[in-house]
Amino acid sequence: MLELTEIDESGLPRLIAVVNAVRPKERASVEGYVDWKRQAEETIWLLATDDGTDAGAGIGVHGWHAEPGVVRTLALVPEERRGRGIGSALLQRLAEWAAGHGADTVQGTVAEEDPASLAWLKAHGYTEVGRNSTMVLDLTAIDEPDIDPPDGISIVSWAERPDLAAGMYEVARQAYPDVPGEESATMASFEEWLTNDMDGASDRPEATFVALAGGGVVGYAKLSLSSSDAERAFHDMTGVLRTWRGRGIASALKRAEIAWAKRNGYEQLETWNEVRNTPIRILNERHGYVLQPGLITMRRALPIDERLVSRSGRARPAPTSGGS
Repeated sequence: MLELTEIDESGLPRLIAVVNAVRPKERASVEGYVDWKRQAEETIWLLATDDGTDAGAGIGVHGWHAEPGVVRTLALVPEERRGRGIGSALLQRLAEWAAGHGADTVQGTVAEEDPASLAWLKAHGYTEVGRNSTMVLDLTAIDEPDIDPPDGISIVSWAERPDLAAGMYEVARQAYPDVPGEESATMASFEEWLTNDMDGASDRPEATFVALAGGGVVGYAKLSLSSSDAERAFHDMTGVLRTWRGRGIASALKRAEIAWAKRNGYEQLETWNEVRNTPIRILNERHGYVLQPGLITMRRALPIDERLVSRSGRARPAPTSGGS
């Protein structure tokens, strides 16, 4: 019998096991999910069991880097458990939860290397709204680069200059909405940005770099680090004020990150690039990053069609935001 249970942090290890079974490259961690929940207004974690065996995971996030009316949802089912209605049941429960928080749209992702799930999602009303490809740099194959900033630009770590936060926020206010697909996302207040985007479990001031011109902040870049993954570091954000772009500042910030990661023993740097964000993709290619399959962002309007659920109450096969 299929059962969906809302869990708290004590149940996260079981949910994370399902997530990593479906998306092993992400190496999800309890620490990361707890921090994600801290940043959002509301979060729900669902664990699906089928005849007592963990068989699916559902995540709903409201109020985290999304447009008004959009709730992020993710429903994941291991391949050997698909076709039993588990994903459909998770999808329905998440849709109801999203609608209860005032949403009119749900948004999730499906892996690029999973064309069957992508076709399934499209057949059931989901529309592709963006793609984030993965780009990976093998740090073991390169020497530590010189930062070499442009004339008139200096690069410092945020740890050296904690007083620069307000200037960094002004960069974020321009850079965030310029990311394709994020144009309508609500920008947090300075205090919320500082707490959620800069002071999370994965954030470290010594791995955040700031570009200065005449003492003022004109750009910054930060890495995201996980205590459960000592081999990989992730690029989180690279932003430059609009009037200062095209001068090599982002390149210098990138090299500062690469040098820091190399010096601190990391073996790999990874980043997500929205395919429409041509400048940052070219920047990464120039620094040796290699393109790998990523995630496709999919959307559909609420409510989810109740006809997807059979009269017996057993969910029929239906799309999930995670391609289950």
